[in-house]
Amino acid sequence: MTPYPRSFSHIGLSVPDLDAALTFYRDVLGLYVIMEPTEVVEDDSDIGRMCTDVFGPGWNRLRIAHMATADRIGLELFEMDGNRAPEDNLDFRRHGTFHFAIQDPNVEGLVERIVAAGGKQRMPIRKYFPGEKPYRMCYVEDPFGIVFEVYSHSYELTYSAGAYS
Repeated sequence: MTPYPRSFSHIGLSVPDLDAALTFYRDVLGLYVIMEPTEVVEDDSDIGRMCTDVFGPGWNRLRIAHMATADRIGLELFEMDGNRAPEDNLDFRRHGTFHFAIQDPNVEGLVERIVAAGGKQRMPIRKYFPGEKPYRMCYVEDPFGIVFEVYSHSYELTYSAGAYS
């Protein structure tokens, strides 16, 4: 049986300050808050056991909130007890999650808003197919050092024409 494409549901991010992250992703990127911040503790409740299954014993407590994009993709924010920043927030040679991408037709305006809110622009805004198509992209960081991309057009539209030619 040939596998069929699955839908993308959500991505989880570990942040140092849940309230500040919620404000950034809501006020700068326009995501919807679908579950307000909630504290979860390591105990014998269903959610407590579920977290112990994932994190192992000794995780103690966490705060969590859920957000959604305009196209219903979820963003799950975690503030873990005893969290710490990575030594390198863009360890591109390490296996694992590298980045995610947000789409906005006004890349320039969104990048300006991200920087004004304490984020960082990691590169100049670049064009795919200069002079031919209006596709643009830029790598940025949120105020907590989480790296992501801003795209002007959809992923499949950008790459279906062979963006690297």
